[in-house]
Amino acid sequence: MISKSHHSNLPHIDLKGHYQFVTFRTQDSIDSYVQKIYHNTESDKTKQYKIDVYLDTSRNGAFLYGRIVAEIRSYFLGHDKKMYELIALSIMPNHIHILFKQIEEMRDVMRILKGGSSHIINQIRGTKGQIWAKDYFDKLVRNEKHFSQVYEYIKYNAVKANLGDADERFYGIYD
Repeated sequence: MISKSHHSNLPHIDLKGHYQFVTFRTQDSIDSYVQKIYHNTESDKTKQYKIDVYLDTSRNGAFLYGRIVAEIRSYFLGHDKKMYELIALSIMPNHIHILFKQIEEMRDVMRILKGGSSHIINQIRGTKGQIWAKDYFDKLVRNEKHFSQVYEYIKYNAVKANLGDADERFYGIYD
């Protein structure tokens, strides 16, 4: 059963048993440039691409480093086979890409991922408050070619951004 939900600006397709490509970013990474892209009339795919390219070089909200990366990776792996089947994960300095096969409802998966990782990040940083931007971008994976493209995108995202710790930022079941 396909369930479309509209929590905020973007429609989300909730389809258990199917692959989802999800991106979410830190609240502090949302600046006027991202807002401008987010509210233009281009397709969601084009908007997401432009935002991702920008965020790969932006320092705004970039605090996902070191121990935070390791703890988030461990936390996401801890929910594998319970909430989703984790396929690939890339933890960038100010956003996260994840490819998974959905087991539970999307809103529950995202609540667990964003809520739990927020708690971890706040604890490590000694802070309180909102970590993640309210919305997230999700794309239902259409076919095997799309799956491969998404996997490769996630795998090489940190490498393309020239991050020295790219290996620690990526998890993939095929690597």
